Amino acid sequence: MTRETAQQIEDKAADWVARMHSATWGPDEEAELKLWLAADPRRDGALLQAQAALSMLTSADTGIFGENPPAEPRRRLSRRSFMGFGGAAVAASLGVAAVVFRGTSYVTDVGEIRRIPLADGSTAAINTDSAIAINLQRSKRLVKVDKGEAWFQVAKDVERPFEVEAGRIRVRAVGTAFSVRKLETGAGILVTEGTVDAWADGAEGQMIRISAGDGAFIGNNAAVERVSPEASGVDRALAWRSGKIDLVGQPLSEAVSEFNRYNKRKLVIVDPKLLNEQFDGVFRTDDPAGFAEMVKNSLSVPIDTSYADQILIGKKSS
Repeated sequence: MTRETAQQIEDKAADWVARMHSATWGPDEEAELKLWLAADPRRDGALLQAQAALSMLTSADTGIFGENPPAEPRRRLSRRSFMGFGGAAVAASLGVAAVVFRGTSYVTDVGEIRRIPLADGSTAAINTDSAIAINLQRSKRLVKVDKGEAWFQVAKDVERPFEVEAGRIRVRAVGTAFSVRKLETGAGILVTEGTVDAWADGAEGQMIRISAGDGAFIGNNAAVERVSPEASGVDRALAWRSGKIDLVGQPLSEAVSEFNRYNKRKLVIVDPKLLNEQFDGVFRTDDPAGFAEMVKNSLSVPIDTSYADQILIGKKSS
């Protein structure tokens, strides 16, 4: 099979963005998109770029016409702006381009991962079972992570800092890329590009700076735990953006917990002797049965898939 060129991938990504903003988008299309992304690692980046391109052109439209421009002028602008990225057919299929305005909330179900273009040119990727609210103001850009995790590719705008709130924890950036995961005891932060400042509300004097490739956990009590993953560790931790779980020496107990974040059918380890067995590999977030089968073959242990809501790994001690 002939390998797709970068231009072919970009054109297809633009087509996907057009479909995502159509009235016919639904679970079947979401599943089809997930399969397309999984087939080539280059596609995830192309999709994010296409979404950013859409955000920039819709943001430009807003500047000319205000937040509710007449439909026909926006159609003309969309067609003209998309010529250089995905072709006139994509722009025409968009019609009136969708854009995230201030005060917008998004919620993902268990196993659902969404990519959202923001009106300022930024992009948000929202992980499983998460909830975020976006409020783009003239002087600053605010995002509240009410539950779960999200990764942000932030468009640079020195006049409008980009700030994320997760409970007591605050993270501020201008133009960078980072993730925030809200937990009961605080929030975890991983930076993939640039730097961010992070602190607990009320403890600004303990603010820390986190650079690309590093991370930190900040507790609700303002305690800071620095995390410096080995090379590519941050990218592995954020493999969920392309629907993957990337394991490198993780114990089975941690791997199972990670899979269970994404699936309503839960993996259950019934033999405690298996908890610390370590695994390497890249797996689909939506395939707990495939992972259980790999554990079965690797460790020569039984699995029980007869239950609709769980998969048992190992044999109970007698």
